[in-house]
Amino acid sequence: MRITHPRPRSLAGQLFAMQVVLVAAVVAGCALFAYLDDRGQAEETARRQTTATATAVARSPAVVAAARSADPTAALQPYAVSLVGEPGVTFVTIMAPDGTRWTHPEPERIGQKYLGHIEEARQGRTFSETYRGTLGRSVRTVAPVYDRGSVVALVSAGITVDRISEQLRGQVAALLGMAGAALALGGAGTYVINARLRRHTHGMNAAELSRLHDYHEAALHAVREGLVMLDGQRRIALINDGARELLGLGPDVVGTPVAELGLPVPLTGALLAGEARVDELHLTADRVLVVSTRPVVGGERRGTVVTLRDHTELQALSGELDSERGFTQALRSQAHEAANRLHTVVSLIELGRVAEAVGFATAELELAQALTDRVVDAVGEPVLAALLLGKAAQAGEQGVELVLTEDSRIDDGVLPPALPARDLVTILGNLVDNALEAARGTAASRVTVTARADEDAGELLLRVADSGPGIGPDDHDAVFERGWSTRGPGRGLGLALVRQTAHRARGTTELGRGPDGGAQFTVRLPLGPAGSSGAGVPEARAGERVPGARAGGSGDTDPAGGGAGVAS
Repeated sequence: MRITHPRPRSLAGQLFAMQVVLVAAVVAGCALFAYLDDRGQAEETARRQTTATATAVARSPAVVAAARSADPTAALQPYAVSLVGEPGVTFVTIMAPDGTRWTHPEPERIGQKYLGHIEEARQGRTFSETYRGTLGRSVRTVAPVYDRGSVVALVSAGITVDRISEQLRGQVAALLGMAGAALALGGAGTYVINARLRRHTHGMNAAELSRLHDYHEAALHAVREGLVMLDGQRRIALINDGARELLGLGPDVVGTPVAELGLPVPLTGALLAGEARVDELHLTADRVLVVSTRPVVGGERRGTVVTLRDHTELQALSGELDSERGFTQALRSQAHEAANRLHTVVSLIELGRVAEAVGFATAELELAQALTDRVVDAVGEPVLAALLLGKAAQAGEQGVELVLTEDSRIDDGVLPPALPARDLVTILGNLVDNALEAARGTAASRVTVTARADEDAGELLLRVADSGPGIGPDDHDAVFERGWSTRGPGRGLGLALVRQTAHRARGTTELGRGPDGGAQFTVRLPLGPAGSSGAGVPEARAGERVPGARAGGSGDTDPAGGGAGVAS
C-alpha cells in the first residue's frame, strides 16, 4: 500500500489562515474592550444618577418633616414609590439613622433592617457602593438627611445591575453586529489579497519558494552565458556574472537604466527595443556579442529578457578560416598556373627550343622566389609571414600588386605572448582584404604593406595603403562602426573588428591618405604586456584628414566565415 503524504498548504493559504485568525482576534479583542468600556460607563452613569437622586431626596423639606413625625412611613412611602420609574432609579429607601426601613418597593420589608453599609452616611458623608440587597445586586448611593446639624434619617437610591445589563443588551447587539461586519469585511479583503498572492506564487508553499530561489541563484551564477532582465522602466532588474563580464559592468548596476550604462549605441538600441531580437551581432570595446531579446508581456509590458553569448573566439576562428580559404584558392590558382607554365615549358622542349624553355622557367621562378625571399627575410614571425605570402598569392590572382615596404622588419620572437597571433591575423588580414577590394580595377592596382616592430619605441606598427579612391572626410568616423559598407547590407564588420582587436591590445587605429592616393590604415600595438581592458589608452578613430580625400575600401571578414572585401 502506497502511503501519500499531504502536500503542505501553499504560502497564500497559510497567510490566509493566519490573517483570518489575526483579524478575528483583533475584532474579538476590540468587541470585548468596547463591551467592558460600555459596561463601566453604564455603571458610572448609574452611580451619578443614584447620587443625584439620593442627594435631592435628602435635601427635601418634606422628608425632614416626615422624619420628625410620629409615622414617617405614612408620609414617605408614597413619595418614595413616585420616584421609581423605568428610566430612573430602581428603588428609593428612606430609613432611620439606625437602618430601620421607613420605605421600600416591597411594602412587606418596611420596618426591617437595611441591607448594606450605612456607617459613612451616619457620619454625615454621602457614598456609593455596589451591594447585593433584597432586589439583587445593585449600584446604590446612601446620603444623610440633616435637621439642625444632626442626621435625622438616611436615603438610599439604587439601580439594579439587571437593569444596567438590559440597557447594555441593545448596545451589545449593535456592537456584535458591527464586529461581525468588520470580521466579514476583513475576511473578504484577506481572501482577495491572498487570491492574488496565490496567482503570483502559483500556489507554491514556503518550502517550494525557498527551494526555487536556491535553484534560481545557483543556475544564475552557473550559466556562463550572459543573462540580463530589464523591468518596465528599462532598468536592470537582474544580471548574472556572465553578463557583467561580457558587458564590462560593475557589481552595483542593478536598478541602473540601460541608457546610463555607457554601452555602444547599437547595443543599447537593441536592449531598449520593444520587439524581439534574435541572434544579432553587436560589438563592444573588447568583444563580439550575439544578443537575443524577448519582451515579457502579461497584459502590459513588464520588461525584457536579454541573453548574451560571447562570439569573440568564434569570430576570430572565422577570420582564420577565411584566411585559410583564401590560401586554398590561391594555391589552386597557382597550381593551375603552374600546370599551364609546365605545359608551356614541355611544349617548348618538344619543339626543340630548349633555350627559350629554360629562360621562361627561370623568369617565373625568379619572380616568385623574389617575393618569398623578401617576405621571409623581413618578417620572422611565421604566422604573419604565412599570411602575407597567402595574401600576395591572392592579390596576384586578382591582378593587384602587393608590395612589402623596405622598412618592414619583424624578427622572430619579438612579439610578446600577450599579443596573440590570432589578433594579428584579424587586424592585418582584414586590412589587406579591405585594401585588395579597394585597389582592384584601379589604374595602379597596388596594395602597400608595412609591418615593423620597433623595440626602442615599444610598439608594433601595421600599415596598409591601397590605390583606391580613398575615404571621404565625412566617413572618417563612421568607417570604424559596425555595418558601415558600400557593398550592401550584411557587411561592414571588418574595420570594426580591427578597431576592437586593437583596443583590446591597448593599441590605436588611424585613418589617413596613402602614397597612391587611397586609404591608409595604421595600427599601433604596444609590445609590452597588454591590459585586460585597455582602459585609459586613447584611441584615434581618424588620423590624418586630407581635404578632398575620396572613398576607399572597407573590407571585412564575413561573420559566418565567408569571403572578404567591401569596397566603397
